[in-house]
Amino acid sequence: MSELLPQELRILIAVAESRGFSAAAAALGLSQSAVSHSVRGSEAKLGAVLFERGRTGATPTPAGERAVGHARRILRLYEVMGAEARGAGPAAPGRGAPAGVVRIAAFRSAVLHLLPPVLERLTARHPGIRPEVRVVRELGAGAAGEVAAGRADLGIATLDGPGEPGPGLLSGMLVREAYALVHPAGHPDPKALPLLDWDENCGSRTRAWWRAQDWLPPATVKAEDDGMVLTMVGRGLGMAILPELSLREAGESVEITGLGPDGPVRHVGYITTPQLAATLTVRALIRELRSEKGENDTARRRLPWG
Repeated sequence: MSELLPQELRILIAVAESRGFSAAAAALGLSQSAVSHSVRGSEAKLGAVLFERGRTGATPTPAGERAVGHARRILRLYEVMGAEARGAGPAAPGRGAPAGVVRIAAFRSAVLHLLPPVLERLTARHPGIRPEVRVVRELGAGAAGEVAAGRADLGIATLDGPGEPGPGLLSGMLVREAYALVHPAGHPDPKALPLLDWDENCGSRTRAWWRAQDWLPPATVKAEDDGMVLTMVGRGLGMAILPELSLREAGESVEITGLGPDGPVRHVGYITTPQLAATLTVRALIRELRSEKGENDTARRRLPWG
């Protein structure tokens, strides 16, 4: 099989992102016929149909989705190769130090509470690193999907457990969070309140525990995110089961009650690829994340539900 050239990879990405050959051609400054010819050549080299063509444009097939993800990651490694080579040159300031952009995808409470001290230390120790952070909802593929698709170098995600997150990805556990009951402060019977929930809640990963709780009614109110749930609880609109990171925003209007040693937990960790894990910027980021893990473990032992 012939190898795809960088320009062929860029064309595949442009067609996938624009969902059309004409739009991809305009974005790249090429003719539509050149884009169509390149895609046909890439499909011949790979031996797979990468796009479904139709009147509404071009939609990646499952093979196309995987090919485009690989294309993004390959081009990203080209970028990193150049940055690391320039950084190792004799005239480079801070020779051999990590430098360049590191792209991070994470869910909301991790961006609010887990990443700030990590990025503060990272950029203080390595001024040449420029973090780019995007909030990704933990629905469907989530942050892990952003890494697999080549749109992020590292994702902060909820892990099913300590095992592998998926083909071609590697992970490391950072935080083991206990869930707790949160309810309006001073309420005489919080378990009689309606149950509040949000789409990203990880109850599916602790479904057996949820099913065994006779006192937990079905959720009657759904909010956009965990922060909204916490605000609604503080207003006396219900109770909720929330993980530790979400509860770091809790104020005096709410009370937190532990669920005991058999209560549900979730595992939060990082996800990246083996290739990116070997780059200087991602290695530096992982070191700081692991350092934060130790601090979080110490802090958690001081919490009333830890």
